[in-house]
Amino acid sequence: MTRTQTPPPESRPSAATKPVRWAADAVVTLREGARLRLDYSAQSLWRVDRVIDGIRREQTPYDAVRSALRDLGAYAGEVIVRQTGAEWWASGGDHWIRTPDGRLWDPIDEARRCFAGDGSLRLLCRDATAGR
Repeated sequence: MTRTQTPPPESRPSAATKPVRWAADAVVTLREGARLRLDYSAQSLWRVDRVIDGIRREQTPYDAVRSALRDLGAYAGEVIVRQTGAEWWASGGDHWIRTPDGRLWDPIDEARRCFAGDGSLRLLCRDATAGR
């Protein structure tokens, strides 16, 4: 690789390290704080969407929930990874997943869109797993 080339994005395991940890943090936080059990199933994303909707309705400032939204998005990504065999990819500090059919998904950004009232982690998972 010459000095002018951009390095390729990292793939699992190094790209997955942070999102896997963030997803686990979401599981622990919701279990301890809201007494919700997340089991990495597509059905559990209904609960995650409701949690984000509740946070939005409380008009919580974005900066106060930024890391929680990141964790919940990473959880949704891990659901997709486990159901489809997708892989986490990272570049420039952003994390997304690539499903085996080559499609790219950004569940962390989708969690932010949910908070803005224009997204659904459940529907993202449904779409990402439809082609498996």
